[in-house]
Amino acid sequence: MAQTLEIHPDNPEPRKISQAADILLGGGVVVYPTDSTYALACHIGDKNALERIRRIRQLSDKHNLTLMCRDLSEIATYARVSNSAYRLLKAYTPGPYTFILPATAEVPRRLMHPKRKTIGLRIPDHAVAQALLEATGEPVMTTSLILPGEEHPLSEIYDIEEQMGNLVDLIVDSGACGLEATTVVDLVDGGPQLVRAGKGDPTPFQ
Repeated sequence: MAQTLEIHPDNPEPRKISQAADILLGGGVVVYPTDSTYALACHIGDKNALERIRRIRQLSDKHNLTLMCRDLSEIATYARVSNSAYRLLKAYTPGPYTFILPATAEVPRRLMHPKRKTIGLRIPDHAVAQALLEATGEPVMTTSLILPGEEHPLSEIYDIEEQMGNLVDLIVDSGACGLEATTVVDLVDGGPQLVRAGKGDPTPFQ
């Protein structure tokens, strides 16, 4: 049964963040809050944890996975960013946007889209997510907590504990979270292309 750790949404307790980071770095699957929805996360290099998340979400290998990053310099390590893409990233991060970019060799192949060799990247505007990234010292693989057949993500801790308690290792409880996933923008072929309208204002990309 998953452990539940209450962490303050605005002033995350360092000791608890350290606990959560240790579970992530140790190969665990974690439910944590972001500026859009609750999400699933695992260590970027852990194949078994990634497969567990794929099974939970029933994701195909063509699903664009996302790396949650601390800042723009971290994004530049894992993606090839043109000058025009950088200007967009600077304008719309941190925030509820996921940007699809060409992956660099730093990204494990199993995380890339198999044909396009792309990766989703985002920088969260959420104190707990940022503290967790700081404590792990590297991006985490992440995907919204939307279960198979459901339209909306799980947002209440009671529901998350009931449905995810036997599937993950840790649930970070920071209160109710949003129901709207990120806005996804593809920057691979030059000009931005809106893939999915979500919490971030999609107007600039339409």
